[in-house]
Amino acid sequence: MENKYRIFIVDDHPIFRYGLSQLINQEPGLIVCGEAENAFESMRAIEKLRPDLVIVDIGLEGPSGLEVIRDIVLKYKKIPILVLSMYEESLYAERVLRLGARGYIMKQGTYETVIEAIYQVLDRRIYLSKQMSENFVSRFVNGASAPLESPVNKLTDRELEVFRLIGKGIGTKEISQMLNLSVNTINTYRDRIKTKLNIKTYLELHQFAIRWDHIENK
Repeated sequence: MENKYRIFIVDDHPIFRYGLSQLINQEPGLIVCGEAENAFESMRAIEKLRPDLVIVDIGLEGPSGLEVIRDIVLKYKKIPILVLSMYEESLYAERVLRLGARGYIMKQGTYETVIEAIYQVLDRRIYLSKQMSENFVSRFVNGASAPLESPVNKLTDRELEVFRLIGKGIGTKEISQMLNLSVNTINTYRDRIKTKLNIKTYLELHQFAIRWDHIENK
Protein backbone atom coordinates (compact mmCIF):
# COMPACT_ATOMS: atom_id res chain seq x y z
CA MET A 1 0.00 0.00 0.00
CA GLU A 2 2.98 2.30 0.59
CA ASN A 3 3.75 2.30 -3.15
CA LYS A 4 0.16 2.85 -4.27
CA TYR A 5 -1.86 6.02 -4.75
CA ARG A 6 -4.65 6.13 -2.16
CA ILE A 7 -8.09 6.97 -3.57
CA PHE A 8 -11.13 8.12 -1.59
CA ILE A 9 -14.66 7.80 -3.09
CA VAL A 10 -17.63 10.05 -2.28
CA ASP A 11 -20.87 8.65 -3.76
CA ASP A 12 -24.29 7.96 -2.26
CA HIS A 13 -24.86 4.65 -4.10
CA PRO A 14 -23.29 1.71 -2.20
CA ILE A 15 -23.38 -0.62 -5.20
CA PHE A 16 -21.62 1.91 -7.41
CA ARG A 17 -18.99 2.57 -4.72
CA TYR A 18 -18.37 -1.16 -4.44
CA GLY A 19 -18.02 -1.62 -8.21
CA LEU A 20 -15.74 1.38 -8.59
CA SER A 21 -13.59 0.22 -5.68
CA GLN A 22 -13.18 -3.20 -7.26
CA LEU A 23 -12.09 -1.67 -10.56
CA ILE A 24 -9.63 0.73 -8.95
CA ASN A 25 -8.14 -1.95 -6.70
CA GLN A 26 -7.33 -4.07 -9.76
CA GLU A 27 -4.83 -1.42 -10.82
CA PRO A 28 -1.33 -2.21 -9.48
CA GLY A 29 -0.63 1.43 -8.62
CA LEU A 30 -3.97 2.31 -7.01
CA ILE A 31 -5.94 1.38 -3.92
CA VAL A 32 -9.18 2.67 -2.40
CA CYS A 33 -8.41 3.79 1.14
CA GLY A 34 -11.95 4.81 2.10
CA GLU A 35 -15.38 5.93 1.02
CA ALA A 36 -18.35 8.05 2.14
CA GLU A 37 -21.93 8.60 1.04
CA ASN A 38 -22.39 12.28 1.93
CA ALA A 39 -20.57 15.56 2.47
CA PHE A 40 -20.39 15.28 6.26
CA GLU A 41 -18.92 11.77 6.34
CA SER A 42 -16.48 12.56 3.56
CA MET A 43 -14.86 15.53 5.29
CA ARG A 44 -14.37 13.63 8.55
CA ALA A 45 -12.81 10.70 6.73
CA ILE A 46 -10.59 12.84 4.48
CA GLU A 47 -9.25 14.62 7.57
CA LYS A 48 -8.21 11.26 8.98
CA LEU A 49 -7.02 9.47 5.85
CA ARG A 50 -5.48 12.30 3.76
CA PRO A 51 -5.85 10.44 0.43
CA ASP A 52 -3.86 11.18 -2.71
CA LEU A 53 -7.02 11.80 -4.72
CA VAL A 54 -10.75 12.16 -4.05
CA ILE A 55 -13.43 11.01 -6.52
CA VAL A 56 -16.66 12.95 -5.97
CA ASP A 57 -20.18 12.54 -7.33
CA ILE A 58 -22.33 15.65 -7.81
CA GLY A 59 -25.71 14.23 -6.82
CA LEU A 60 -25.28 13.39 -3.15
CA GLU A 61 -28.04 13.33 -0.58
CA GLY A 62 -27.99 16.67 1.23
CA PRO A 63 -25.20 19.09 0.27
CA SER A 64 -23.99 18.18 -3.21
CA GLY A 65 -20.57 17.29 -4.49
CA LEU A 66 -20.04 20.98 -5.23
CA GLU A 67 -20.00 21.60 -1.48
CA VAL A 68 -17.54 18.74 -0.98
CA ILE A 69 -15.25 20.23 -3.63
CA ARG A 70 -15.39 23.66 -1.99
CA ASP A 71 -14.55 22.22 1.43
CA ILE A 72 -11.69 20.05 0.18
CA VAL A 73 -10.12 22.90 -1.78
CA LEU A 74 -10.48 25.21 1.22
CA LYS A 75 -8.99 22.82 3.77
CA TYR A 76 -6.72 20.53 1.74
CA LYS A 77 -5.55 22.42 -1.32
CA LYS A 78 -2.99 19.78 -2.28
CA ILE A 79 -5.52 16.92 -2.59
CA PRO A 80 -6.66 16.69 -6.24
CA ILE A 81 -10.33 16.07 -7.02
CA LEU A 82 -11.90 14.13 -9.88
CA VAL A 83 -15.67 14.38 -10.43
CA LEU A 84 -17.47 11.23 -11.61
CA SER A 85 -21.17 11.92 -12.10
CA MET A 86 -24.32 11.18 -14.10
CA TYR A 87 -24.96 14.89 -14.65
CA GLU A 88 -24.16 16.32 -18.06
CA GLU A 89 -20.55 17.40 -18.50
CA SER A 90 -21.70 20.45 -20.47
CA LEU A 91 -23.52 21.75 -17.39
CA TYR A 92 -21.08 20.90 -14.62
CA ALA A 93 -17.53 20.54 -15.98
CA GLU A 94 -16.69 24.23 -16.07
CA ARG A 95 -18.33 24.77 -12.68
CA VAL A 96 -16.26 22.10 -10.93
CA LEU A 97 -13.04 23.30 -12.55
CA ARG A 98 -13.76 26.83 -11.30
CA LEU A 99 -14.22 25.42 -7.81
CA GLY A 100 -10.86 23.66 -7.97
CA ALA A 101 -11.52 20.12 -9.22
CA ARG A 102 -9.06 18.75 -11.77
CA GLY A 103 -11.31 16.64 -13.95
CA TYR A 104 -14.82 15.54 -14.89
CA ILE A 105 -16.08 12.18 -16.16
CA MET A 106 -19.63 11.01 -16.73
CA LYS A 107 -20.59 7.64 -15.26
CA GLN A 108 -21.41 6.36 -18.73
CA GLY A 109 -17.67 6.34 -19.45
CA THR A 110 -15.57 3.20 -19.75
CA TYR A 111 -13.36 1.64 -17.10
CA GLU A 112 -10.30 2.61 -19.13
CA THR A 113 -11.47 6.22 -19.20
CA VAL A 114 -11.84 6.32 -15.43
CA ILE A 115 -8.35 4.92 -14.85
CA GLU A 116 -6.85 7.27 -17.41
CA ALA A 117 -8.54 10.23 -15.73
CA ILE A 118 -7.33 9.17 -12.27
CA TYR A 119 -3.70 8.98 -13.36
CA GLN A 120 -3.93 12.23 -15.29
CA VAL A 121 -5.36 14.11 -12.31
CA LEU A 122 -2.78 12.52 -9.99
CA ASP A 123 -0.20 13.92 -12.40
CA ARG A 124 -1.67 17.40 -11.70
CA ARG A 125 -3.16 17.68 -15.17
CA ILE A 126 -6.75 18.49 -16.16
CA TYR A 127 -8.99 15.71 -17.48
CA LEU A 128 -12.06 16.40 -19.65
CA SER A 129 -13.67 14.54 -22.50
CA LYS A 130 -12.34 15.27 -25.97
CA GLN A 131 -15.56 17.08 -26.88
CA MET A 132 -15.47 19.30 -23.80
CA SER A 133 -11.77 20.06 -24.25
CA GLU A 134 -12.39 21.09 -27.85
CA ASN A 135 -15.26 23.28 -26.70
CA PHE A 136 -12.99 25.08 -24.22
CA VAL A 137 -10.30 25.59 -26.85
CA SER A 138 -12.84 26.89 -29.35
CA ARG A 139 -14.18 29.40 -26.85
CA PHE A 140 -10.67 30.59 -26.04
CA VAL A 141 -9.69 30.96 -29.70
CA ASN A 142 -12.91 32.74 -30.65
CA GLY A 143 -12.80 34.98 -27.61
CA ALA A 144 -16.45 34.31 -26.81
CA SER A 145 -18.55 31.98 -24.74
CA ALA A 146 -20.30 29.10 -26.44
CA PRO A 147 -24.07 29.38 -26.71
CA LEU A 148 -25.92 28.17 -23.64
CA GLU A 149 -27.50 24.80 -24.38
CA SER A 150 -29.93 24.98 -21.47
CA PRO A 151 -31.45 27.82 -19.43
CA VAL A 152 -30.19 26.00 -16.33
CA ASN A 153 -26.67 27.03 -17.40
CA LYS A 154 -27.62 30.58 -16.42
CA LEU A 155 -27.76 29.63 -12.74
CA THR A 156 -24.89 30.26 -10.36
CA ASP A 157 -23.41 27.31 -8.48
CA ARG A 158 -25.50 28.04 -5.39
CA GLU A 159 -28.68 28.60 -7.40
CA LEU A 160 -28.09 25.32 -9.20
CA GLU A 161 -27.66 23.56 -5.86
CA VAL A 162 -31.00 24.92 -4.61
CA PHE A 163 -32.64 24.04 -7.94
CA ARG A 164 -31.29 20.47 -7.73
CA LEU A 165 -32.71 20.00 -4.23
CA ILE A 166 -36.07 21.42 -5.28
CA GLY A 167 -36.08 18.84 -8.06
CA LYS A 168 -35.69 16.10 -5.47
CA GLY A 169 -38.89 17.26 -3.79
CA ILE A 170 -37.15 18.79 -0.76
CA GLY A 171 -38.93 21.71 0.93
CA THR A 172 -37.52 25.16 1.61
CA LYS A 173 -36.97 24.58 5.34
CA GLU A 174 -35.13 21.32 4.73
CA ILE A 175 -32.97 22.91 2.02
CA SER A 176 -32.04 25.74 4.39
CA GLN A 177 -30.95 23.19 7.00
CA MET A 178 -28.96 21.13 4.49
CA LEU A 179 -27.10 24.16 3.15
CA ASN A 180 -26.86 25.92 6.51
CA LEU A 181 -28.65 28.99 5.15
CA SER A 182 -31.71 30.89 6.34
CA VAL A 183 -35.16 30.23 4.90
CA ASN A 184 -35.24 33.81 3.62
CA THR A 185 -31.97 33.23 1.75
CA ILE A 186 -33.37 30.09 0.12
CA ASN A 187 -36.49 32.00 -0.88
CA THR A 188 -34.28 34.67 -2.45
CA TYR A 189 -32.47 32.00 -4.47
CA ARG A 190 -35.83 30.56 -5.57
CA ASP A 191 -36.92 33.98 -6.82
CA ARG A 192 -33.67 34.43 -8.74
CA ILE A 193 -34.02 30.98 -10.27
CA LYS A 194 -37.56 31.76 -11.39
CA THR A 195 -36.39 34.96 -13.05
CA LYS A 196 -33.44 33.35 -14.84
CA LEU A 197 -35.54 30.44 -16.08
CA ASN A 198 -38.44 32.74 -17.04
CA ILE A 199 -40.83 30.86 -14.77
CA LYS A 200 -43.83 32.66 -13.30
CA THR A 201 -44.96 30.59 -10.31
CA TYR A 202 -43.41 28.41 -7.63
CA LEU A 203 -45.53 25.48 -8.79
CA GLU A 204 -44.07 25.77 -12.30
CA LEU A 205 -40.58 25.99 -10.77
CA HIS A 206 -41.11 22.81 -8.76
CA GLN A 207 -42.50 20.95 -11.77
CA PHE A 208 -39.63 22.06 -14.01
CA ALA A 209 -37.02 21.18 -11.37
CA ILE A 210 -38.51 17.69 -10.88
CA ARG A 211 -38.55 17.02 -14.64
CA TRP A 212 -34.97 18.26 -14.95
CA ASP A 213 -33.77 16.07 -12.09
CA HIS A 214 -35.53 13.06 -13.58
CA ILE A 215 -33.89 13.61 -16.99
CA GLU A 216 -30.43 14.22 -15.50
CA ASN A 217 -30.61 11.06 -13.40
CA LYS A 218 -31.73 8.68 -16.16
